[in-house]
Amino acid sequence: MEAAQPPQSRQRRKILRVLFISLLLDLISFTFILPLFPKLVEFYRDRETRNSSTSLDSSPTILTRILHYLNAYKNAFARPINSRYDIVLLGGALGSLFSLCQALASPVIGRLSDQYGRRTALMWSMMGNILSVALWVAATDFRTFLASRVVGGLSEGNVQLATAIATDISDESQRGATMALVGACFSIAFTFGPALGAWLAGLTTVAANPFVAAAGFSLFLIVTETIYLYFSLPETLPSATKYEGKAQANGSTEKKQQIKNTSRTRTNSFFVLNSAHLAFILFFSGMEFSLTFMTYDLFEYSSKENGRLLGFIGLVASILQGAVTRRLHPLLSVQIGVAAATIAFFVLATLDSVRMLYVAASLLAVTSATVVTGLNSLTSFEAEATKRGGRLGNHRSLGQIGRSLGPLIFCSLYWWTDRPTAYFTGGAGMLAVTALVFGGLKRPPIEKAKTK
Repeated sequence: MEAAQPPQSRQRRKILRVLFISLLLDLISFTFILPLFPKLVEFYRDRETRNSSTSLDSSPTILTRILHYLNAYKNAFARPINSRYDIVLLGGALGSLFSLCQALASPVIGRLSDQYGRRTALMWSMMGNILSVALWVAATDFRTFLASRVVGGLSEGNVQLATAIATDISDESQRGATMALVGACFSIAFTFGPALGAWLAGLTTVAANPFVAAAGFSLFLIVTETIYLYFSLPETLPSATKYEGKAQANGSTEKKQQIKNTSRTRTNSFFVLNSAHLAFILFFSGMEFSLTFMTYDLFEYSSKENGRLLGFIGLVASILQGAVTRRLHPLLSVQIGVAAATIAFFVLATLDSVRMLYVAASLLAVTSATVVTGLNSLTSFEAEATKRGGRLGNHRSLGQIGRSLGPLIFCSLYWWTDRPTAYFTGGAGMLAVTALVFGGLKRPPIEKAKTK
């Protein structure tokens, strides 16, 4: 069996450079808002409270309704929850909404990219991103801000399309290193983006929207990325798609046979790959969201100290992706990552010092640098060239479902019981994921493209 030949190495390097720069711009812009959620929600809550006290219309707003239900949920727990978490809970709910929108949109975006091309799908996705950030710039009330999050969740396809493009231009021997490059963009962006967003949020220029500096610069980055992609990114959808179109038009059996010959014997089922992704993200995202609660409860960490902790995780993960992950077989990468996550859960359940906290953070950095990158690579190995976008979209969708449910389930367990119980339960769940990865996933053969 002959593997599909990738583009010329010079063209491949050019596309990788475009992907790297555009993803950095996109993810830095995306991470601006992450540290601002508490202050954003607090601003809209205070603003609507003032408006309701001076307005003749006494009907509750969207924000007051949401806060009412969140407080009812919080008050249902046996142990008291500090009121400082009211805003954090709402920020988590907004994050879950964004992830749910992505779960709905990702398969559609993937299939459209298979039908009309990666570049076309990506440019339409960028139009939605521009609209989303523009709504944030104009968001002087919570309703507009909520609309910006919904539009952003439904249109955000950059990461999955970048993954599909990276797969298009790589043969199987290059796949792991190329996916690690995509993962490195995440780590770099999450290391510097939140800090830059927090700094920009301190530049209050418009009283009606004190976050307009951060939102405006985010919009500038997204527009710059869109222009750059328009002029620099070629179409990368494999030529098999073109062969298929000609074969259908001309009835050419030879063309159809060429497409058939590019398919491969499947090593891992999509069901197992997607299940592993869903289960891993379910437990891991819950732990991620609860981490700042735990550091406050145990060590009374401030936002600055939590930012330093998260920055440490991002920095270590980016170093690992650049130096280690890209050299590993994707399956080995996933196995190392889930094992590290399992150990981290049990460390978090028993730690009583900052030193052990950073031991757990180091393990989480290993996980961040390996698992999702490896699972994306394994999924791309199994996907036919003409269905790759849809397969990767479905894979991402399952992960986003896990990300929308994980924080709610895990934090509920944290408050219903206690820290050790929550993290021991999470560790048991991650141990099951580890068993699935080691027992249910197989190592696919990696073939280099043959040159003629």
